[in-house]
Amino acid sequence: MESGLPSNLNEDHGVPKVGSWFAQFRNGSNPWMARYVYALIFLASNLLAWAVRDYGRNAFPEMEKLKNCRGGRRCLGAEGVLRVSLGCFAFFSVMFLSTARTPKMYNCRDSWHSGWWSAKIALWIALTATAFLVPTFIVQIYGEIAHFGAGVFLLVQLVSVISFITWLNDWCQSDKISEKCRMHVMSLATASYVICIVGIVMMYIWYAPESSCLLNIFFITWTLVLIQLMTSISLHSKVNAGILTPGLMGLYVVFICWCAIRSEPAGENCIRKAEESNRTDWLTIISFVIALLAMVIATFSTGIDSQCFQFRKKEAPAEDAVPYGYGFFHFVFATGAMYFAMLLIGWNTHHIIKKWTIDVGWTSTWVRIVNEWLAVGVYLWMLLAPVILLRFRQASEGA
Repeated sequence: MESGLPSNLNEDHGVPKVGSWFAQFRNGSNPWMARYVYALIFLASNLLAWAVRDYGRNAFPEMEKLKNCRGGRRCLGAEGVLRVSLGCFAFFSVMFLSTARTPKMYNCRDSWHSGWWSAKIALWIALTATAFLVPTFIVQIYGEIAHFGAGVFLLVQLVSVISFITWLNDWCQSDKISEKCRMHVMSLATASYVICIVGIVMMYIWYAPESSCLLNIFFITWTLVLIQLMTSISLHSKVNAGILTPGLMGLYVVFICWCAIRSEPAGENCIRKAEESNRTDWLTIISFVIALLAMVIATFSTGIDSQCFQFRKKEAPAEDAVPYGYGFFHFVFATGAMYFAMLLIGWNTHHIIKKWTIDVGWTSTWVRIVNEWLAVGVYLWMLLAPVILLRFRQASEGA
């Protein structure tokens, strides 16, 4: 290390590498371990928002004094979700402003990001409590802004997923391991397409049992068309992106389509067993818990993937460079706070949500569908952009 760094600071950062997790937590010396603590704080905010939404009226009757809402009996739940989300957003915004563009480890901003947990947990609690004291009109304004912030989160997550898929394909096609991975790539691509076909067929059976289910038939059929389009362009001689990326992208868009149709309100004739969804059973609870954990994991994995948003030429990182972008990490969690609010209230600030449900409503359905189409558009642009730019460059040189 450089001699200008204090010796005790270097020792503090070096010792926990072989110490216990508790020592790393106490000394605040491991930014990798810090990710999990922030994820737990984010999960706690999610659970608190759910508890306020489903049980806030009975557990906290005094909260009625803080509301001025027109959404009916359960409107306190929607406003409570927004208040918890506001507190979580404020916390990660503070962390973003205080850690953005941190270039190296072993300085005060690195220590703030990786340590000082007692102060940061106290800050999170204080900001969450303060969110319940702000006027209702501010919460309503935040609810409108959260629509945009949640959209930004979905876009960031989308780019992160596509970047991972293209990175995996490039890695498998590299000269060093292309021969070894050929069978693995073919097997993975074949399995992806088989799962896509099975998923499409099952969605037709479950969600389009009658010819009158025109909207669901359109969603599913258009998803199939998009998979065919991605495959055709990817295998074109001028693109030559292989068969793995469209297969994995097919899995992604089929999953989004399934989530979109599942978000349709209960009671629709085109969703089988819709009448059973009016009661809460163990399957509903398990589905809710899985969806909640999936949202936290998605936020966590996207937050550490700042490399895919570096548009400048990548350089070899310095020895003491931060392992991931701290500012980007907290930015993703801040927008993720808006996203979980939208999921818990169905993207509608005056929407009445049943207990143990998440991301239900026609607004949620259309958000998912648009997200699917946007994912395909971004993927196709990543395939076609180099070809188009090359053609323009050749045309300009010829002129």
